[in-house]
Amino acid sequence: MLYPYKFTPALVERVWGGDALARYGKSIPFGKRIGESWEISDRDDVQSVVANGPDKGKTLREQIHAHGAQLLGTNCGKATKFPLLVKLLDARERLSLQVHPPATVAAKLKGEPKTEMWCVLDADQDAHLIAGFRRGVTGANFMRAMEGFTDHEGAEKTIEDYIYRFPVLSGDTFFVPSGRIHAIDAGVVLIEIQQSSDTTYRVYDWGRVGLDGKPRKLHTSEALVCIDFQDIEPKKQRAAVEYQGVNGLWRLVECPQFHVHRLELRNAWPDRTDGSTFHVLSCTKGAVGLLLPDGKEERINVGEFVLLPATLGFYTLTPLAENTQALKSYVPHSGR
Repeated sequence: MLYPYKFTPALVERVWGGDALARYGKSIPFGKRIGESWEISDRDDVQSVVANGPDKGKTLREQIHAHGAQLLGTNCGKATKFPLLVKLLDARERLSLQVHPPATVAAKLKGEPKTEMWCVLDADQDAHLIAGFRRGVTGANFMRAMEGFTDHEGAEKTIEDYIYRFPVLSGDTFFVPSGRIHAIDAGVVLIEIQQSSDTTYRVYDWGRVGLDGKPRKLHTSEALVCIDFQDIEPKKQRAAVEYQGVNGLWRLVECPQFHVHRLELRNAWPDRTDGSTFHVLSCTKGAVGLLLPDGKEERINVGEFVLLPATLGFYTLTPLAENTQALKSYVPHSGR
């Protein structure tokens, strides 16, 4: 019988990582720069392992092979792999300036398309994100900046003169479609929900070296094919709220690859999976109680994630603390 699945996180060291994920229940090895915690992954190289219930120790892919659409839902068609990759990121230092390939060019570059969204859990006082270009920038002058040049007044222009950098606060959300040049600046912890892809093309790495002491590889030619140079000063997500009694629902991102909603929980929130799609639940503030029809209740703390199979049926979310908020992510019908 299918039930709500929790998984053992897979911690990944990055040159820009730190130890902040320890605040979210992750066991950070001493002296390691943990930049990513892969919470739900069906990648060949990183398989999530069930951490609870009778299927404890089995991989997510084994569960999909055993249960198919009962787990994934009919919206996923005949998919045999989990379509999303869910992570926690700790950017103690700025990430590389990068881009992910759109579906129109990914196969030609021997990569995978990747669209993602971010939900900020914590941000330092002067934290920023980087996305898109400043107004007035063209592809031509950006490419010249990649090589380094001097303008007509004798001022040296760099890549940082052209990219759009803006402040970010805890609770902010941001959409990163494929083709959008971007970076997470230093001092940010966030949830990343994305297509199940690990294709990233680095444009610029701020003169830094990797964990091995050598400069990290750049992917300039691939990146230039992918970058949307018409992407000027994109905005943070400002979705309208819908109310269900005293509770609120914010439609943060609704794209063909995934929908992500924020739930403001002040009272019980009844919901269900109807066979069309799974739900991924996470907590961004307070603590969430997940009540099942059999009377069992799971607690979801900030930084924890639960996968609800498509055929699970009815469930109820309850706030276990003041100002409780949750995220619900799922795959929409391809016709929507």
